[in-house]
Amino acid sequence: MIELTAAQVAAATGGRLHADPDVTVTGAVIIDSRDAAPGVLFVALPGDRVDGHDYAAAAVAAGAALVLASRELDGLPTVVVDDPQAALGELARYVLARARSGAHGGVVPQVVAVTGSVGKTTTKDLLGQLLTPEAGGNADADAIIFTKGSFNNEIGLPLTVLRVTAATRYLVLEMGADRLGNIAYLTGIAPPDIGVVLAVGVAHIGHFGSVEIIAKTKSEMVSGVVDGGSVVLNADDQRVVAMASLAGPGTTVQTFGTIPSADVRAEDITIDDMGRASFTLRVARAGEADEQRADVALQLVGAHHVSNALAAATVVLRLGVPLADVAKRLSEATALSPHRMAVTERPDGVTVIDDAYNANPDSMKAALRTLAVVSGRTRRSVAVLGEMLELGDSARAAHDEIGRLVVRLNIKQLVVIGQGAYHIHEGAMQEGSWGSESIFVPDIAAARELLDESLEAGDVVLVKSSLGAGLTALGDHLSGAKTTEDNHK
Repeated sequence: MIELTAAQVAAATGGRLHADPDVTVTGAVIIDSRDAAPGVLFVALPGDRVDGHDYAAAAVAAGAALVLASRELDGLPTVVVDDPQAALGELARYVLARARSGAHGGVVPQVVAVTGSVGKTTTKDLLGQLLTPEAGGNADADAIIFTKGSFNNEIGLPLTVLRVTAATRYLVLEMGADRLGNIAYLTGIAPPDIGVVLAVGVAHIGHFGSVEIIAKTKSEMVSGVVDGGSVVLNADDQRVVAMASLAGPGTTVQTFGTIPSADVRAEDITIDDMGRASFTLRVARAGEADEQRADVALQLVGAHHVSNALAAATVVLRLGVPLADVAKRLSEATALSPHRMAVTERPDGVTVIDDAYNANPDSMKAALRTLAVVSGRTRRSVAVLGEMLELGDSARAAHDEIGRLVVRLNIKQLVVIGQGAYHIHEGAMQEGSWGSESIFVPDIAAARELLDESLEAGDVVLVKSSLGAGLTALGDHLSGAKTTEDNHK
């Protein structure tokens, strides 16, 4: 983070200072006392299971220079605020505004923000890889900062913004939402120079209530870009491309997709036997009669990644990267975040596709289609599916539809885990009059035992569910990775 004194932290957050005003935060901003190191700022967040205030003393003992808390802490250097989470956002807003003003004496960062019902994390990871050479070639350096994993909410986004230093040229942010106003809040903290909207689907519809409200929430990205900024919209999604009408008079709108009218589009798409897409990237340049084109061969598994690649390409082209470099970097880019279409070839001949980090009806369908492609006609396809959360009243029908799609795609074996996902099993049975082709098990332990006993060389296994269903641990087990742990405190 840009160095701040305790007095500056108090002023930025509207807090009351209970510390030497000249104490300086020289390190990161953290919310987990186990990450404490000399010079950090520890934010004491209350939680359902633990209260960060109980760990403040340990953070200071490990070197934390200052604590942001909701009450005085005896003997600890503290800025007291009414709401530490809200104060975290205010501090991030202040630091980014300071960086953009040049007051810190460094470069002025370009802010890119991505939202959408699906594809946010992959697109963000692609942007990070495409822009790394522009930032000096080192993804670990401060010149480019992009969201870790999916730190995309009211806590994760400010923590990402607060990683900005005087050397930061690009700040790539993922913005998630589960209710109206979320994106407006996040863009208020970090107004993007370029805002991207990928798709409008039914993720979190249980919170939103309707697809129309989801679309309205995603459209807050368009309203949130800085004056004179750019909006990048998916021309293949009618709800998204309609958001162009909300762009201000100084905002540039660019589109991506597969339809002829898209400014940046993919043509001649082919999918290989591992589910990886190749295509011709075509770009219409303003004021130029002829389009530019380049060939792209993605390393990412899944045809749905074409859209994510187009979105990332549109952004970096807007930032001035030549088309030939964009195509080359897209073709070299890999999956960075775990449990997102991560493919493991086991020594015993089993292929595991671990996509257990998140799920909604759209991403579930895309993953199942990829499974069908990768397995082809000669390998046994196994879909191991858990619950899709936050679907509200549509949950039963949505799970039933997925079960029926499994049958239509001729998936050879379905394993459904947990009562919340039961209607996937029910839908498959009703669609195909299946017998042992669909198996319902009550929990992950039962699924693990079943799969350990039944998987054979040549099988292709997809593991897919919402994060809360807990299938990441099963994905780790099947792929041979270390068990995923939740380190948030």
